[in-house]
Amino acid sequence: MERRFFLRCLGCSFLASAMLQSDFFPEILGGLKSAEAYSLTKNLSSVEARYYKKLPEGGVECGICPRHCRVTDLERGYCGTRENRANVYHTLVYGLACSMNIDPIEKKPLFHFYPGTTAFSLATAGCNVNCKFCQNWDISQSRPEQTDNVDLPPKEVIAICRNQNLPTIAYTYSEPTIFYEYMYDIAELGRSNSIRSVMISNGYMETEPLKNLLPVLNAVKVDLKSIREDYYKNIVGGELKPVLDRIIQIKKSGTWLELVYLIVPTLNDTPEEFRELAGWVKTNLGTDTPLHFSRFYPQYLLKNLPPTPQKTLETAYQICRETGLEYVYLGNLPGHPAESTYCPQCGKILIERKGYRIYQNNIKGNRCYNCQRNIPGLF
Repeated sequence: MERRFFLRCLGCSFLASAMLQSDFFPEILGGLKSAEAYSLTKNLSSVEARYYKKLPEGGVECGICPRHCRVTDLERGYCGTRENRANVYHTLVYGLACSMNIDPIEKKPLFHFYPGTTAFSLATAGCNVNCKFCQNWDISQSRPEQTDNVDLPPKEVIAICRNQNLPTIAYTYSEPTIFYEYMYDIAELGRSNSIRSVMISNGYMETEPLKNLLPVLNAVKVDLKSIREDYYKNIVGGELKPVLDRIIQIKKSGTWLELVYLIVPTLNDTPEEFRELAGWVKTNLGTDTPLHFSRFYPQYLLKNLPPTPQKTLETAYQICRETGLEYVYLGNLPGHPAESTYCPQCGKILIERKGYRIYQNNIKGNRCYNCQRNIPGLF
């Protein structure tokens, strides 16, 4: 019974996402027909967490994210996935995937990272912030006891990728920071098996864990939710500065980086904010860092707001292009010209996209086919 349930959910989940696109992906759906089945489990993991310290007065202090939760015996941190047991901190979600899918890499979105390829995407329960617009709140705001979990150790993840011929693993949907140990071990094992890893993150992680993680990752996409501290405080439930610092850290490491900014009507959608954002990206990351603006749809705690008007997205695009950013994209607008990649030098279309499907790719060896301008990314 559990086995059939899982297979049904896996297929339905992908179909739901595919329906949002302009076209289906028969090659991927065909792959899922032979997907392997795993049983659900009610057991939680008891793997010792990394990056914490024992406090002299008793209890532990978590060091995985800027919250630095101080946790007494038998209590958990903010994320609900790390528990103090007799002053030993444990992760409860190691090897327990609650959501899995095969996604186009464009869905992450990563537009300058092996376009047209697929990624085995997975998540566990939990998150270290509480965005009022979260589209995956049913898993990100749940404790691991409240989600349907599959016992999926790192070696099984690698086996799926090898059996399904999937070149990349994406840690996504919820916040990978809270399942750091699981992510790290998969990525390290994947690296030795020539399988790439990408992290889709809110960037709310501490310096040292990120420093040690980056060598086993191939790319990171960060959701920069606003350029204003009050937005992070009131809408996200986090802090802006650590996120900006981590973005700069990723860029300096040389790991491929792309940013997404979800435009929420009336909350982070003014031209002044777009100018601040564009200026910050230009100054700190350079004009060649891809920046995606994404359209908001009413979700979770913000069902009272309308979807982002197309004109607002186009205003953000125009401001960033005028500031000098070379790779600006608009998302959740299938068929819009700003889904595609253009050469910043000659203006020729390099990668034509509609939804998550690619219709042409004219990048040859990281260069524009027409003027030979170097195009940043991994192609």
